[in-house]
This record gives sequence, C-alpha cells and structure tokens, in this order.
Amino acid sequence: LRFNFRGVGRSQGSFDNGQGELSDAASALDWMQNYNPNATGCWIAGFSFGAWIAMQLLMRRPEIDGFISVAPPANMYDFTFLAPCPSSGLIIHGDRDDIVSPDSVTKLAAKLNSQKGITIEHKVVPGADHFFGQQLETVAALSDDYLTRAGL
Repeated sequence: LRFNFRGVGRSQGSFDNGQGELSDAASALDWMQNYNPNATGCWIAGFSFGAWIAMQLLMRRPEIDGFISVAPPANMYDFTFLAPCPSSGLIIHGDRDDIVSPDSVTKLAAKLNSQKGITIEHKVVPGADHFFGQQLETVAALSDDYLTRAGL
C-alpha cells in the first residue's frame, strides 16, 4: 500500500508535524491487516519524512518484521527513539542529497547497526539527490534485492 500523508498530493487535511501522519500510517497498517488477515509477515517502508514516520510506527507495532528507509531525514528529525531498534532493515540514500546530509544518514545507520541483534544494510546511491530523479529504479532494485534475500 502506498499513500500520501494528509495535505500531500490529493490527500485531504493539512500537515500535522508528524502526529496526525503517524496516526494515518497506523490506520493504513490496520487497513492492510484487515484486508489481508492471513499475511505471514509485515514490513514497512518510507521515503524522507515518511521514513521518519515509518520508523516511529516500527517502534509501536511489534508485528512489523522489517523496514526499508529511503532518505531518512536524520539531520532534521530526532531518531533517538530507535533505541533499541526492534528489527533489522535497509537504509538507502543518495550521496548528493542536499536536503538530508549523507553524513547524518551514515551516522544513523552506524548507530542502529551497533545494536545487538540488529543488522542494518546501508546503501548509498552515487550521484543521487534527495529525490533520486533518474535513480529511482536503483532504489527499487536495491529494495527488491534486499526483500528477496530476506525471503519475501
């Protein structure tokens, strides 16, 4: 399921600084679980601000098995709530991101990877900015490869 947060695209409402957006993400997850009650696993992914929201949802929902975080805004939002991080995952960002400093994402990945029992695969897309432009296919390929190796 892919959706826009409130106030983005054709979604109704207005930006709520993460509070309402977290509620929206939880509602979307509830809907997916009701739609597919026989699912054997649950993963979550987010891009930029959505990555921050997804990681908060990860902390609140023990049924989430893993995550993919693309361009997590580690220099803009507090990610210290990820201690301890409940699952392993994939973090992807571009080395030419001028919105989220690549250094901050590298530090976040290293901090999470240092936690016992957690493996963070950290991928840097050369030449990619925050929105990945022509390299969106690379993001999709990295995600697909990671999920395939995870048995999904």
